[in-house]
Amino acid sequence: EAQLVESGGGSVQPGGSLRLSCEVSGFDFGDLAVGWFRQAPGEGRQGVSFVSNGDGSTSYSDDVRGRFTVSSDKVKHTVYLQMNSLKPEDTAVYLCAAGGLDTRPGTYDYWGQGTQVTVSS
Repeated sequence: EAQLVESGGGSVQPGGSLRLSCEVSGFDFGDLAVGWFRQAPGEGRQGVSFVSNGDGSTSYSDDVRGRFTVSSDKVKHTVYLQMNSLKPEDTAVYLCAAGGLDTRPGTYDYWGQGTQVTVSS
């Protein structure tokens, strides 16, 4: 059964850091593309980052590039999103998804439940 489980969310002050994890099961992880997305209240899902385990390519949205880093552990079948220099506007539910093409949410069929990230002083 295909499954994605996010963890690592929480509340931090502006400038703080969090590392999100996305544990993946039921897929051929070695060739899998995984995206990170976020959704703030009343807004649509925004693509944040993407990693392709097949060729190692990564991508980031403009508003997180230089602050967020995506990585993949092929032994643990887990994708991480290291988030540094967090801003209040980063507050959202963060979700990972598998099997897509890039950071466009419409290209993904498999989603986790999400983890809340709140950045506030």
